[in-house]
Amino acid sequence: MNLSWLEDFLALAATGNFSRAAEDRHMTQPAFSRRVRALEEWLGVELFDRSTQPARLTAAGEWFRPQAEDLLARVGRLPPEARSVAEANASTLHLAATHALSFSFVPRWLQSLEPHIGLGPIRLVSDVLQRCEALLAQRQVQFVIAHGLPGARGELDAAGVPSVAIGSDLLLPVHAQGAPERALLGFSDESGLGRIVRQVLGTELAAAGWQPVFTAHLASVLKSMALDGRGLAWLPQSLVREDLQAQRLQVGGPAHWRIPVEIRLYRDAAPLGRHAEAFWQAAAMLARDEARQSG
Repeated sequence: MNLSWLEDFLALAATGNFSRAAEDRHMTQPAFSRRVRALEEWLGVELFDRSTQPARLTAAGEWFRPQAEDLLARVGRLPPEARSVAEANASTLHLAATHALSFSFVPRWLQSLEPHIGLGPIRLVSDVLQRCEALLAQRQVQFVIAHGLPGARGELDAAGVPSVAIGSDLLLPVHAQGAPERALLGFSDESGLGRIVRQVLGTELAAAGWQPVFTAHLASVLKSMALDGRGLAWLPQSLVREDLQAQRLQVGGPAHWRIPVEIRLYRDAAPLGRHAEAFWQAAAMLARDEARQSG
């Protein structure tokens, strides 16, 4: 028995019209009719009374309809249930982090967690925020690490994704000596840092005549362009601290252009495996301890 026969049966049961049901199932009517007949032969009963227009379910068909719906629903639940079983017994942690945090924050942060939990194998995906959000929604990763504005709700927050603040940073408008005025080195639309800058200062910069002369989704690329004197870029302090100390870059603009940001750990809202749940609890505990010490 082919599971697609159940979908054929339900399509015909909904309309009673072979032509319309065949069209809905993207096949010719003769091919569709053969598949319905094959299901009836497998069951050994007639499911449709073909003497009426539209075709009507027989008594056996009426009985079989909820059975077919239940079977398809149960089959549809198998992949996520299988993944849940696998994840419950898996020791590998699956994380996604934005590019800037993958280089500047995540390695140090993971090291700080090691006294609290045996981390085991970790698979880290480094990408733009938009892609990280998609990976979490598709349950291809268990956690996402990204920047956010304190007290503001990003897309993951609006979707009800649980999170905890695990660090802080400062977005600084930096440029090299002699960089052209009002030349903006900007983040692409997919970038989380770009979202923050546009949300806080987008209107002000546009009104003041700042024009993007270069756009990229990697903070490291914008840093290289800023060092080359091509313009001003908003970059995490953690990424440019050494360049500022060596005076290869300097902070520009008024004080309110310096944007405080949080580093947040987001998690899949569904129950995770034992190791992933222990990782989440350890991260939350470390964040609480650091908040108490700084307070």
